[in-house]
Amino acid sequence: MSLAQPTEQRTLWTRRKTVFRLILAFVLMFGLALLTMIRFTEQAIAPLAATQAAPAPAPAVAEGRGDGLPVLIAPVEGAAIVDSWGQSRDSGARPHQGTDIMAPAGAPVRAAAAGTVEKLFDSQAGGHTLYIRSPDRRWSYYYAHLSGYAPGIVAGKPVRAGDEIAFVGDTGNAGAGNYHLHFGLSRMTPGDGWWQGEPVNPYPMLVGKAAGR
Repeated sequence: MSLAQPTEQRTLWTRRKTVFRLILAFVLMFGLALLTMIRFTEQAIAPLAATQAAPAPAPAVAEGRGDGLPVLIAPVEGAAIVDSWGQSRDSGARPHQGTDIMAPAGAPVRAAAAGTVEKLFDSQAGGHTLYIRSPDRRWSYYYAHLSGYAPGIVAGKPVRAGDEIAFVGDTGNAGAGNYHLHFGLSRMTPGDGWWQGEPVNPYPMLVGKAAGR
């Protein structure tokens, strides 16, 4: 046996160990790179999945009730509210479409609900009147027979429920000395003008009762 043979065997073994180490290093590097990619992918997908899983926001509605009708506060503080919807007017020529709230002359009128002043209007029937549209534009609040408007009340002004907007009077066809507020409520479609809409009896909402549609 020559001396060259053990030397060749040692050289071959050394080469094999080097190749094995290189293969092992490559496998470890590949595994580490794969693990990094998986973690990066999970981090990138998680926010997207959360966004897709989030429920769509509910459409805006007039504040308040589960039945879709608006919550109203009494527009004249301390005044008695009686249901006058459907009462005969003009010797039976028409039914009353609103709630008459008797109050002293000049008593402050408050916004029954939040909204935006849509129209200040003088008419033969309503006298000095005021129309306020709800934020979702589904409701119009009508105030009539006013003696005047509160300072700063102009078309386009936003108001909150309870804000002073006008004063009780006897203008229009109320009759001299018959001081009261006529409060009306109309269901609107987005394209309706201030003079349009479907009248709804406001009395149940004013006194906090359930109402038929």
